[in-house]
Amino acid sequence: MRIISISADGIKNAAEKGVFDWLSEQDADFICIQDLQCSEHDLQDKIFFPEEYNAYFFDDAGGKANGVAIYSREMPKAIMTGLGFADFDMEGRYIQADYENLSVACLLAPRVDPDNASQQARKNEFFELLSAHLQKVRNKRREFIICGNWNIVHSAADVQDSQRNSTVSGFLAEERQWMDELLESGYVDAFREVSSDQDEFTWWPDGERGTNGWRTDFHLISQGLKYAVDYGAIYKIKPFSSHAPVIMDYDIEL
Repeated sequence: MRIISISADGIKNAAEKGVFDWLSEQDADFICIQDLQCSEHDLQDKIFFPEEYNAYFFDDAGGKANGVAIYSREMPKAIMTGLGFADFDMEGRYIQADYENLSVACLLAPRVDPDNASQQARKNEFFELLSAHLQKVRNKRREFIICGNWNIVHSAADVQDSQRNSTVSGFLAEERQWMDELLESGYVDAFREVSSDQDEFTWWPDGERGTNGWRTDFHLISQGLKYAVDYGAIYKIKPFSSHAPVIMDYDIEL
């Protein structure tokens, strides 16, 4: 089973840069797209609704920011939108497709504007709530694959210039500690199961690839899927946004 995820910087902008043409050649079972920056009703072109996929969207309440989508070849048993996190659910940050024994989710975590450090407290609140949710669902008799733009990294190996970014949101000590604790609790960074390379980045906040790269986009999976990871890659040949697509293959049947 192949799952591709990408943070689009606007799904219309990514489409203009050819992301759907590229995706049509990848034989993915799931496509998870974050940061749509528009509502589903704004998507009139059929390119946004490939015939071979079932398309599901969860918009920001204002329809102009955030937003997530899942494209699935096999129709899910249920679609869940939001996480029950009060105001955060109005921002279009989470959508989940449920199958018999597996859930595939698409997540867009809050990002802190460099000019507004006060947003960090709200971002921390989101991750505190998310941690509690992820520990709760561990008790369910199903496996989880959560694809997304997490807006944090695991370690210094996931940032091109750790010294430069030591005080930047996404690489703060408390954020890395949050991720460490989550991984220790029974979740797995799927990409790191197949690659230990320290030059694999998915996001370039300065807009220029090759400098100041971060690996903020990844698949978090439940412990039971650790040995089902077959392949992982970050596609960097052609840019569709400031984030590169993450391609993961799993030895899983729905």
